[in-house]
Amino acid sequence: MKLGWFPSAAIVLIAPLLSAMAAAQSGGTPSGQLSIPDNVSIVGKQDPAVRKATAIVNGEVITGSDVDHRMALVVASQQIQLPPEELERFRAQVLRNLIDESLQIQAAAQEEITVEQREIDTYFERVAQSYRQTPVTFAAYLRQIGSSDRSMKRQIRGELSWQRLQRRWIEPFVTVSDEEVNTQIRSMQERRGTTEYRLAEIYLSATPETTPEVQANVTRIVQQIRQGASFGAYARQYSEASTAATGGDLGWLRTEQVPEEFVTLVQEMPVGAVSEPIAVPGGFSVVYLIDSRQILVADPRDAILSLLQISLANPPGSSEAQAQATAQRLGAATQAMGGCGNAPQVAQTLGAEVVSNDQVRVRELPPLLQQMLLNLSVGQATPAFGSIERVSVLVMCGRDDPEVAAEPDFEIIHRRITDERVSRRALRFLRDLRRDAVVDYR
Repeated sequence: MKLGWFPSAAIVLIAPLLSAMAAAQSGGTPSGQLSIPDNVSIVGKQDPAVRKATAIVNGEVITGSDVDHRMALVVASQQIQLPPEELERFRAQVLRNLIDESLQIQAAAQEEITVEQREIDTYFERVAQSYRQTPVTFAAYLRQIGSSDRSMKRQIRGELSWQRLQRRWIEPFVTVSDEEVNTQIRSMQERRGTTEYRLAEIYLSATPETTPEVQANVTRIVQQIRQGASFGAYARQYSEASTAATGGDLGWLRTEQVPEEFVTLVQEMPVGAVSEPIAVPGGFSVVYLIDSRQILVADPRDAILSLLQISLANPPGSSEAQAQATAQRLGAATQAMGGCGNAPQVAQTLGAEVVSNDQVRVRELPPLLQQMLLNLSVGQATPAFGSIERVSVLVMCGRDDPEVAAEPDFEIIHRRITDERVSRRALRFLRDLRRDAVVDYR
């Protein structure tokens, strides 16, 4: 059983081909059906496996440098460590993404939707700040990793253009009735206390001949994800399921909606865990448990925390041993700190940076930190975590636990249904843009 399964193009055509074959036997091919022989042979010397490096999309050139810069950007942001044999496949995926991005920007421009350069620069500055850098130093960092600020700003333009196009030309035509929302609210109330799981999936098809190779490939993907690579990035790159476009996200599923091959596994997995490759009819699946919840029941992970983050940066070129020494020094100082009131003094002594936030929802933190923080009392600190470049601790300064579960909110549910429908229509619109595009591969 494959979650969200949508087979590859050849398999999608099975039903039409059966009809076409039957029609061929009777002397004709139905209108609108493809006529493909059982034994396909290539006419001429063109190799269908060859993927060319660049493209011209409706007259707009995507250069090899564009692809290289975007590859470097994705690899760095998603912490992907690709083996050499995967680079060409990844490059082809990046080129497809750039083609889609071009089509989205062009579609927005055709509807006179503009994104001002100052908006792009402001967005870029916010991204730089998330890396604790200025736009100038962040642009230098991008060049250092083999990318460029131009590549990121093009991606920003694409995202903003597509969002505005959806708001102007798709969302106004999406309707959600009050009855639909009320029906969903009643359903939630009837299922109060039952468990739901938010799952994501990567599915790769396999034949008896390719099973060993595919299984080894899936195993490598799992290893990369467990080492810090993004599940969503790998799903978009490799998965053959229909959910690939959304990073493999299957949304929230009740226990009875989870295929029987996965039910026991999912119930035993901690939030944030990634399964081993699972043999399913037709191939292999990998399941990621993004989150779980009990419907309309208060969850400790909905608690709102007041946190201090105390961080120490290591000099450029530091070794792992130096980072561990820094972590031990930071951990020892904060464990003996005696609460948040002494944090400024301790940070000053260490030369550390202090950032406070009193609106942190436990559920929105990485799974490992969630469990750590739920086990802390006010004034206590987590063990040190981070990277060779920077180590941090979180100090609990306050905690507001949810007393009762919130009842379904009409406006929130209405918005969620609307967003889901807009997303589906946007995907259909993008498929139409691909179909009508003139793309010349070079």
